[in-house]
Amino acid sequence: QVQLVESGGGLVQAGGSLRLSCAASGRTFSRYAMGWFRQAPGKEREFVASINWNGGDTYYADFAKGRFTISRDNAKNTMYLQMNSLKPEDTAVYYCAGRQFPLLSTSRSGYAYWGQGTRVTVSS
Repeated sequence: QVQLVESGGGLVQAGGSLRLSCAASGRTFSRYAMGWFRQAPGKEREFVASINWNGGDTYYADFAKGRFTISRDNAKNTMYLQMNSLKPEDTAVYYCAGRQFPLLSTSRSGYAYWGQGTRVTVSS
């Protein structure tokens, strides 16, 4: 049973930073690509960033480029999302997702496993 557990969300002022973590268990973490998605109230879940199996390849949504950094520590079975220069429009529930393949994907349908989400609120 694959489990993904996010942490690190919270309330932050605009311009601030947060680091989200995703702890994985139930399979060999280092073999598979991972990603972050987010869902704001009343909106569709959208892609944020993805990372391949060894961290050597990453991809970001346009809104995340230059502000967010995705990374992973395969020794700790953990993925991270460092978010800087946060804006009120970044307010959302952030979800960790796991693929069944080593290469990254930007599509929701490319992910087989999902965490429960962690809420990020950015105040103006």
